[in-house]
Amino acid sequence: MNNDDFRQWSRRAAHWGADYRNNLRDRPVRPLVEPGAISGSIEVSPPEDAEPMDRIFADFEEKILPGMTHWQHPRFFAYFPANAAPVSVVAEYLVSAMAAQCMLWQTSPAATELETRTVDWMRQALGLPEGFSGVIQDSASSATLAAVLTMRERALDWQGNKQGLAGQARLRIYSSDQVHTSIDRAIWVSGIGEDNLVRIPVGGRFRAMDTAALEAAIAADLEAGMQPAGIIACVGGTSTGGTDDIAAVVEVARRHGLYLHVDAAWAGSAMICPEYRHFWTGVEGADSIVFNPHKWLGAQFDCSIQFLRDPESHVRTLAIKPDYLKTHGHDGIINYSEWSVPLGRRFRALKLWFLLRAHGLENLRTMIRNHVGWSEGLAARLAREPDFEIVSEPMLSLFSFRHKTATDADEHNLRLVNAINDDGRIYLTQTRVDDRIAIRFQVGQFEATAADVDAAFVVITEVARGLDR
Repeated sequence: MNNDDFRQWSRRAAHWGADYRNNLRDRPVRPLVEPGAISGSIEVSPPEDAEPMDRIFADFEEKILPGMTHWQHPRFFAYFPANAAPVSVVAEYLVSAMAAQCMLWQTSPAATELETRTVDWMRQALGLPEGFSGVIQDSASSATLAAVLTMRERALDWQGNKQGLAGQARLRIYSSDQVHTSIDRAIWVSGIGEDNLVRIPVGGRFRAMDTAALEAAIAADLEAGMQPAGIIACVGGTSTGGTDDIAAVVEVARRHGLYLHVDAAWAGSAMICPEYRHFWTGVEGADSIVFNPHKWLGAQFDCSIQFLRDPESHVRTLAIKPDYLKTHGHDGIINYSEWSVPLGRRFRALKLWFLLRAHGLENLRTMIRNHVGWSEGLAARLAREPDFEIVSEPMLSLFSFRHKTATDADEHNLRLVNAINDDGRIYLTQTRVDDRIAIRFQVGQFEATAADVDAAFVVITEVARGLDR
């Protein structure tokens, strides 16, 4: 592909992207394809000779597009959103064209310095105090792994990386069962082991950790000769929005000198609205906080910000400095590869900078407030229906519900969510609450409207009536 071809096909791709976004409401949210259908349409062996771009592009439209779930669809109400505001997509075009590897300050000074600035913009937007630094990770999973590794090293007096875990005190990490499964993976990868992730009982509307039980678990482990290392709290857990009393957990962490990581991957975006900050009161006492602008704010995946109260502990855990990665002649610079597990880094700050400037915080606040209000309204409408019950009340824009039935309720609600998704007009997912199946609903897609949420009510009730017949 020469430069003229590159120009032509870049234009074609940009026009295609705009048309795609413009016509998404006409597509089913999730494709109706059988496993293996897509791979069966792709040649088994790679081509020996070059193929023309128009044929490749045609195959993309004919073979790949029909098998895509449309995460930017305004009626995507499943999981949490992975928004890509159009301005963020434009920024990603530029990032892809430059194709910079931004591991060090010297490998792209603008990428490093813009990351520092935009992360601080987000600190201010969320109402976090001065003193927090931050880094853009690829996802909350990476941020959580970095936090768990830092917990491990602090608890082992910085000897874990050097000596390994053999012969060391048995480390313990504490969380509720409302945290994301990325916490389990971090425990595995760190070598701490699943058996040493202590699950603390929860209670109350938001299924918060019982801090008395947390305190008791720490005391029992100390008595048994084990080494408590850290606590992982959540704000807006994936299943039903489980949210810990952060201020109370901070007090426990301080009393025992434990590292506290707060996972607010989804709900953290809502903290740009001051009226929602009560959900994480006390968060300024955390050591590490993660939230994903690529979920609710519209910064295209991947873009996850980890705020740190003591970045030196974090860097001490993760940094390796061979001579070929040193920037000689400059002191006080930041090399963000020392703040993350991967060495290679994309230029993630550019899309966040474009997004914040093109929309402004007030427009983003309006979007989030709308989503919360629409979700609360839908929950209230379903609650008034005689055949539905609300299982978990709205936490921001997330709630769960169940369709009542005289038959096996779990099997019935699984059939219902599958029938809703096969219908194609909206997309939902299920969860398990108190060991029973419930259906999750969350509003978060960047271009969703009140009419899209109204349509969800129609689809849910229509499909449920069809199952009853």
